[in-house]
Amino acid sequence: MNLFQKILNRQGIQIQDGALIVHPDQVLTHDATGTLIFLQLEAIGLKRVKPFCVVYIDHNLLQVGFRNADDHLYLRGAARKFGALFSKAGNGICHQVHLENFAKPGMVLLGSDSHTPMSGALGMLAIGAGGLDIAATMVGEPFHLPTPTITCVRLQGRLPAWSSGKDVILHLLGIVGVRGGRGRIFEFSGPGVEALSVFDRATVCNMSTETGATTALFPSDEQARSYLRSFGREKEWFELTADRDAQYDETLDVDLSAIEPLIALPHSPDHVRKVSEVEGLPVSQIGIGSCTNSSYRDLMVAAEIFKDRSVHPDVSVVISPGSRRTLAQFSSDGGLDHLNKAGVRVLENACGPCNGIGQSPKSNGVSLRTYNRNFKGRSGTNDAQIYLVSTETAAVSALFGQITDPRKFGRYPEISLPDSFVHIPNMFLGSAGDAETVEIVRGPNIQPIPLGEPLPERLEFPVELKLGDNVTTDDILPGGAEMLSLRSNIPASIPYVFNRVDPDFAGRVDSLPQYWAVVAGENYGQGSAREHAVMAPMSIGMKVVIAKSFARIYRQNMINNGVVPLVFKNTADYGSVQKRDLLLIDRLAEQLQKGRIVVENRSRGNTFETILDLTSRERDLLLEGGLLASLRKKTSEMGAVRSCQGV
Repeated sequence: MNLFQKILNRQGIQIQDGALIVHPDQVLTHDATGTLIFLQLEAIGLKRVKPFCVVYIDHNLLQVGFRNADDHLYLRGAARKFGALFSKAGNGICHQVHLENFAKPGMVLLGSDSHTPMSGALGMLAIGAGGLDIAATMVGEPFHLPTPTITCVRLQGRLPAWSSGKDVILHLLGIVGVRGGRGRIFEFSGPGVEALSVFDRATVCNMSTETGATTALFPSDEQARSYLRSFGREKEWFELTADRDAQYDETLDVDLSAIEPLIALPHSPDHVRKVSEVEGLPVSQIGIGSCTNSSYRDLMVAAEIFKDRSVHPDVSVVISPGSRRTLAQFSSDGGLDHLNKAGVRVLENACGPCNGIGQSPKSNGVSLRTYNRNFKGRSGTNDAQIYLVSTETAAVSALFGQITDPRKFGRYPEISLPDSFVHIPNMFLGSAGDAETVEIVRGPNIQPIPLGEPLPERLEFPVELKLGDNVTTDDILPGGAEMLSLRSNIPASIPYVFNRVDPDFAGRVDSLPQYWAVVAGENYGQGSAREHAVMAPMSIGMKVVIAKSFARIYRQNMINNGVVPLVFKNTADYGSVQKRDLLLIDRLAEQLQKGRIVVENRSRGNTFETILDLTSRERDLLLEGGLLASLRKKTSEMGAVRSCQGV
């Protein structure tokens, strides 16, 4: 068996109706997605969460105004009441903290964040999902995962000096692109694996999301054992590797020794070039950190490069440690002093600039970042040029003031990984012994969640937007400090819906019909797992999206919220549908059964066929108006629904 099959076997995961039926061992959520999840749990009538759950405060810690602080207070109360651990602000970024403290080989983790696959670095099956899917598993319902293709990425050789895990995943992105991983799990094997530390593996798994992959997996081997030992968790380790004669659906060979420093140019993670091909461009800002590259290894590599040197006077450099324990160890080992003397600014242990929370570049600024995404406008500056690089490339470029091949620095800095990380007590708050006594405090920004509506038998709707390929969740509903402060308030989010792709859209909201549609190209909805990018437009009438293809999580979020994801059977029909066209779908329930939906374009007097490949469960969810409606109905039939304030 391969590693993925072994985990399925250990967990007793079965395939039903073309999907894996998964009961996760662990779930995680955070302040950008968690409030909606707990509002949903209250609507369902839950009393205690079923799997082990951690709620992280890591996304928007600026707390400008009252909104974020109110969200954090609400989540703290909800965690205590429902039986989840609560990770306080300052503990660090959820994926980094979870890897250090809770990720375990052979277990299954589900997270309401697309970069949850980072825990695959320890041989854990870690998958990102939308909030409603997370809420359902907290109730005890299974997660339904379409059966994936297992791609073996066979690694040969060893990385040369100045290349790291970031260059490995950029190399893979350069091969498969931002759509090539859809429906796939990348399982890394081969003789080159043993030379990659868990820190490098974590970067690879984290950014596998940018290929559209379901997740990525590394074996639990001696590297995993060493990592767990350093965090005082060696007893949780066991060997879990693929058999020598394991079978895969497909294999991709990668020679690590041939990978040189790489860079992703604006505005997509798969726009990959060699650093040596683009060096010389002056930079104004450099950011090191995010969940992708904020480990002890990354911080110490940067510190050694900056040691006894100074940041170029024209460059602003910021660094975000991934966790409180990482920062404590880094400081104890002298790394923080090197950064301070070099002129590097140290930010909070949080997501921060990666999602547009501060440190937005200047107008038309060039910013090198070790982050995972460089979508246009994501930094908070719409015309900024964002490049994705390794920590090595970022730090060396900071000294020269321009994009620089790090190999020009000279000898690669030698760093020693600690045998034992600093232990910090009381990082996590437990649940209350008597949940009934816990009061969940709701600030004025925490508003009722919108509910999906059952599908009508006849659906007539105009096309309000026609968009191209690779539309991101940031294009649909942006991130950034202002927008993140409204994650608990869908009604207040409406003015931001589609404002990056159609600045005039907000002015048309009040005149929208009951139902309307979006037409789009390939990979619609790539990026974040946040269901807000479906909920907000759904709440003002978006009932159908017709696209050439969808990103996995966004498609599922649509179904979970009662929005129909149609795929053009003939992609040429995309060109025949225009903005403002009036479309009609008749006998919708009957056509759902067949999986082929005929759409009449009443404006142009023709029809075209679309595909709606659904499991029987997904079909039922759409007809009922979404997952929340289904769960409420189920618990109502069981006599478990109780009245719920806030919904």
